[in-house]
Amino acid sequence: MRKRSRVVAKYWKLAAAALLSVALAAPLSAGTAAAEAPATQVRATQARELQDQGAAAGPAVDRGLAYLVSDYQTRTPTKYTADSWKPFAKALTAAADVAGDTSATTSEVADAKTALMTAAADLKAADEGTFQTITNNTFWNDTSGNPIYSQGGGVFKFGDTYYWYGVHYTGAELYRANPTKKYDGNVSFVSIPVYSSKDLVNWKFENRVATRSTGVGSGADLGGAGWVGRLGVSYNENTGKYVLAVQMWHTGRGGHGVLLLQGDSPTDTFDYGYFQTQITNSPTTGTGDQTVFTDDNGKDYLIFSNREGRSRGFVAKFRESDSLRIEPGVEIRRGTGREGNAMFKLDGKYYHAASDLHGWNTSVNYVNESTSSNVQGSYSSEYVLAGTEMDYSHVTQTGFFVTVKGTKQNTVIYAGDRWADFAWNGIGYNQWVPITKTGARPQFHSVSQWQFNATTGEWRVGQANNYILNPDIQADRIIVSSVRGWRNLGGSVTNVNGGVNGSRFALQVSNSGGVEQRIASVPAGTYALSLHARGSAGQVVITGADGSQRTLGIPSSSGWAKRELTGIELTGGAATVTVRASGSGGVTVDQLSLVKTSDGTPAPPGRYEAETAPAQCRGKIDSNQAGYSGSGFCNGDPALGAFAEFTVNSDTARTATLGIRFANGATTGARPANLVVNGATAGALSFESTGAWTTWTTKTVTVSLNAGSNTIRLDPTTAAGLPNVDHLDVG
Repeated sequence: MRKRSRVVAKYWKLAAAALLSVALAAPLSAGTAAAEAPATQVRATQARELQDQGAAAGPAVDRGLAYLVSDYQTRTPTKYTADSWKPFAKALTAAADVAGDTSATTSEVADAKTALMTAAADLKAADEGTFQTITNNTFWNDTSGNPIYSQGGGVFKFGDTYYWYGVHYTGAELYRANPTKKYDGNVSFVSIPVYSSKDLVNWKFENRVATRSTGVGSGADLGGAGWVGRLGVSYNENTGKYVLAVQMWHTGRGGHGVLLLQGDSPTDTFDYGYFQTQITNSPTTGTGDQTVFTDDNGKDYLIFSNREGRSRGFVAKFRESDSLRIEPGVEIRRGTGREGNAMFKLDGKYYHAASDLHGWNTSVNYVNESTSSNVQGSYSSEYVLAGTEMDYSHVTQTGFFVTVKGTKQNTVIYAGDRWADFAWNGIGYNQWVPITKTGARPQFHSVSQWQFNATTGEWRVGQANNYILNPDIQADRIIVSSVRGWRNLGGSVTNVNGGVNGSRFALQVSNSGGVEQRIASVPAGTYALSLHARGSAGQVVITGADGSQRTLGIPSSSGWAKRELTGIELTGGAATVTVRASGSGGVTVDQLSLVKTSDGTPAPPGRYEAETAPAQCRGKIDSNQAGYSGSGFCNGDPALGAFAEFTVNSDTARTATLGIRFANGATTGARPANLVVNGATAGALSFESTGAWTTWTTKTVTVSLNAGSNTIRLDPTTAAGLPNVDHLDVG
């Protein structure tokens, strides 16, 4: 055996040297990877055959390390902090040495790759990043202007880069070209594309990691599969491989199962690894729906339900040695059938989320939360994720989650699938919204436009956000007498077939009836209300938190006509939109919109809003309690050190009077804090209970300011944290 091993090892070394030199000379790009897929698969097959002959301990054939080194050599040290750059530069140099060593073993390559990615993931930006805009209800394009076709997948961070994998189906092309009819059953597999991004907003197409010609074992390929979908990718530190797990139904491979493909880099052309038809403890072969979840410790899990009935939810670990097997599943839920199974982690808790079981249709999100620190431990009974009720999760089904660990806060992004078999359910396949923690449970924020800073983890509502939920009447998907998100006020109410611009549904109110939608909170400002209407006359009334009203009259019209009311001044807080029919005839409306056009009355001189930079809030900016000024307030974390800080400019050194506007609705009494001016404690404050979180009051205090820039910090002295802080007035 030893002699044979030496001979094989010698042959292996020659083959490895040749292949690695090719990889070093021409690292994979999106174009070459796609064009050379057949040759790549041949090389990978030859490598596995050599390993089967006893060469596993010999030099490695790995396309990925050289590619990663080439990519990371483009990083610029001035963009990162010195403390984070130093270990990264060391890991990059070491990885380059291993990539250039034709005698490097598989484990040495894997170790170098893991060390490089770990150091890259720990890079800290030298600046605070920028806010990028995410716009929902539209079809997304990549950075080259080409359509993004990615559904039923996931976003995974490897090193310092996010990678988005999903499935491209033929129906996606058809529906995008003409989103005015159904394309039921058109889910023929095209490919699995991968896109990369640093900011989770701008996505660059990298490669098709799998296509119809990708082998799936036993001479079969993905082109012969009856179904391919619901996937995720993990990285195995032992092998240095990226492993893609995807559902597959293939009669040539024994039916339903989890297909495991693997590649040498995140954007490699992936090869066959294994096809697992049965996961121990699941009552069926294959899976119902599935996603991949990677825990903070790097362990990877498949989140899935049983295939038939989908009444049981499981968490199963990937085999640590190579990630090419799914270990026995641990059941974490049992009850009503659910689909779209996915998981996220927030503030140390695991949350399993899923949708109704009714064929990709939209629904609320159902959540089971962990009751222990173990992802495979016990979970609570099911509850509805707050914020998903009014418009069925922004007219989506659960897709996957992305957790961003920013320098200022952690944010979870809900990535919803809007496709329903491409069955005419609104524009855009991918709808992404933020999730935050409100009290003891997470909160879904259904926004049509928002801005996100991937460096700090902060987010804010976008300027063009539509504050009306289910504005296109697409959530219900069937004809109903009580439209989702709209409360009946009498008369006759229904959704009807045939919306404006070829959409599927519209809202009809007749017999002097009406509907209303109460918007939980809007920021103070000037707004425009618009809609399309046809049929008999009617009216739309917008009521602000202070009781003020503006009315948009709707004259009768035989065809669709756009109606608009501008210059609507709203105070911060709740608002109500009411649609009424003027008589027995029916008025039909669609594409309702309430968008902020300006910030309204300018803030008084000397006012510093807690939600506006350069102010800092160690917590989150909220707008869910009426009566605040500006666009929101600082809701600090319940912890020591969760401060609110303002930067105040003064022309001269002087004594100033500060007015701190706050609300304390806590039942536990006052919340004390130190007032820290320019780094020195200037006094102690007590923020007494105001009786309700919507009751705001102002506390005044006198301090000394320096000429120029001053920092004024409210620093809580108990674990309860601060009250909600609205703004600081400096007189």
